[in-house]
Amino acid sequence: MLRSGFYWRCVMQASAREVAERFLGVAAGGDLAALADLYSEDSVIELPFAPPGIPARFEGREGHRARFGRAATVVRHERVANVVLHESTDPEVVIVEYDLHGHVLSSGQPFTRSYVMVMRVRDGLIVHSRDYADPAGSVGYRDEAARVS
Repeated sequence: MLRSGFYWRCVMQASAREVAERFLGVAAGGDLAALADLYSEDSVIELPFAPPGIPARFEGREGHRARFGRAATVVRHERVANVVLHESTDPEVVIVEYDLHGHVLSSGQPFTRSYVMVMRVRDGLIVHSRDYADPAGSVGYRDEAARVS
């Protein structure tokens, strides 16, 4: 990604809320590997309630890109719904609630997974997120997801 010019100045000035909205737009569009561009080089994603077989911590933009790319071989995200954004007293932090709708590629089975993310944004990029997901939403693809994680 080019880090100069008008685009980069806009990214640098993006608020936590704006980055969260951008995240939701990319997630809803189904381009999982592109999500990595929203994260800083040394970012961390924590999954406190990760199901068995799924690591509870992921580090680094390129690691996220690889993980998201592998996930794209299992599921297709189609849309987000029931979005609620909570801005905090810390301007770097936003809490994002949403339902992610998609389908499992191998079976065509639809899924809905509810999330709450606590996202920290600095310089227009996600530096840390703690992602709480409804484990029941991944029952139809949990084994496949664990295999590619």
